[in-house]
Amino acid sequence: MTTAELVAPRRAGTRAAGRTVARAIVLLLLIGYALVSLYPFLWMVSAAFKNQIEVVSGGHLIPESPTLDTLIETWNKLHFFDYFLNSVLVTTYTVVLTLAVYAAAGYTFAVLRFKGRKALSRMFVGLLFVPGVTVMLPIVILENKLGLLGTHWGLVLPFVNGGAPMSILLMTAAFSAIPGELRDSARVDGASEFRIFAGIYLPLAKPALVTVALLTAVPTWNEYLLTRVSLNDQDTYTLPLGLQTLAAENIPQYNNLMAGALIVVVPVILLLLFLQRYFVSGLVGAVKG
Repeated sequence: MTTAELVAPRRAGTRAAGRTVARAIVLLLLIGYALVSLYPFLWMVSAAFKNQIEVVSGGHLIPESPTLDTLIETWNKLHFFDYFLNSVLVTTYTVVLTLAVYAAAGYTFAVLRFKGRKALSRMFVGLLFVPGVTVMLPIVILENKLGLLGTHWGLVLPFVNGGAPMSILLMTAAFSAIPGELRDSARVDGASEFRIFAGIYLPLAKPALVTVALLTAVPTWNEYLLTRVSLNDQDTYTLPLGLQTLAAENIPQYNNLMAGALIVVVPVILLLLFLQRYFVSGLVGAVKG
């Protein structure tokens, strides 16, 4: 046996040991990052089941006397059910309009051929790099002239417009991945363009539709800045504004504040967990496209 044959297994073993050590270090770093990231969330959940004295007195995570009274008091104190319904309405309208408009736009860019198609598509993608805060003042002025300022539609329409770049990008990629032979066969059978779109392309693009819905619903549900600027009547407030009223009290009740925050984030977490499989599939399909 030559020297090279003797050394080769040792080198392979050294490389394998090095990879194991590197993976262990990366795993430890990820665990540390996860703990640091999760601690504020866990503290929020813990504080939602404590009274004010216990929250202020210490930072321990496990409540000494866990109680649901804080959640119930917060829910009733600020009429959170009304705010919850307002958030549901705004988010639902935004998601439905976004899916209807940008699914059709994605189909147009992916399947149909017309002059200026590529330039128009690139223009929408370029809007991804425009910060939303830069167009807030023009939006408020326009809504004021249209009589929409202070209404829920004054939130829905800007949210739908703001979701255009990412939604069009995802839907175009999803529709482009569908074989064109399906459309050709349907056209031969006499199907209209709308029937092809609604009956063939939309069902096959379900993961992309769910992804667009989630990417629209989460920021809409959590939106505060435009909502704060637009809404003045407390009857129209959404959950983030209701949560802000808790923080604005003369003597903040931190247990109530954390309970309110928990009420705001739980629906989003449940939605993401329930639709996680479709969300991942939609993102993977968009990357491949």
